[in-house]
Amino acid sequence: MVNTYTYHTSENVIRLVQITDPHLFKDEKGELLGINTQASFNQVLTEIGQSDFNYDIVLATGDLVQDSSDEGYLRFCENVKSLQKTVFWIPGNHDFQPKMFDILNQHHGNISPIKHILLGEHWQILLLDSQVFGVPHGQLGQYQIDWLEAKLKEHPQRYSLVVLHHHILPTNSAWLDQHNLRNSLDLAYTLAPFAKVRGILCGHIHQQIDGEWNGYKIMATPSTCIQFKPDSNSFALDTLQPGWREIELHHDGRIETRVKRIQHAEFLPNMLGDGY
Repeated sequence: MVNTYTYHTSENVIRLVQITDPHLFKDEKGELLGINTQASFNQVLTEIGQSDFNYDIVLATGDLVQDSSDEGYLRFCENVKSLQKTVFWIPGNHDFQPKMFDILNQHHGNISPIKHILLGEHWQILLLDSQVFGVPHGQLGQYQIDWLEAKLKEHPQRYSLVVLHHHILPTNSAWLDQHNLRNSLDLAYTLAPFAKVRGILCGHIHQQIDGEWNGYKIMATPSTCIQFKPDSNSFALDTLQPGWREIELHHDGRIETRVKRIQHAEFLPNMLGDGY
């Protein structure tokens, strides 16, 4: 099995799209707290396709399916064909890995199971599995830590973007921050010797964060379905619309990024929901 994907380009800027947390169901009409997740995902994909952002690859950062269904994973595979670029993925806390790996790894569309991506001459992306089975919080196991360190040592001349599902920076929401990455200090210790690590990208929190942690650019991205209200100690939903993220990786190590939200439809959740 090939363990590294190489994207050849002479361009000085690599462009990525991140989609995250679709929470699809077996039933196309399935709703999460009042939002039809298939409809909101379709709308995000449609508006990505209508944008003038000429991306090179797509990152899907977990919680692809809510109910562990074959149908949800298969429909995700079919839906992302419209993006017409290779889609790389990682599991989230709601994903059922045996089924997810079986379906996504065998799908013959534009989906790749590879977790190490070399982009042009200057960048690499490292996709990590932070799932702890059966619980919402995340942790990087020793295999993931060792693999990350090995890849950074193999390509010390490249700038690096690290991708995982769980968040590192606090959201100022007590209910959500207990579901963070529990061993972020292990991650910090692993990354510290490598001066060209530039950013860490995640999903999970259904809201936007653009911040800094230990000198790294930290990016968290809205879900393609429901949005969690920031700065809320108890569970609360937001009326902000589903979204995605555009990322530009420059040849000098700069990361430029922006969050986009749908403009041509409106999805409003059941604001009385008290969890999911």
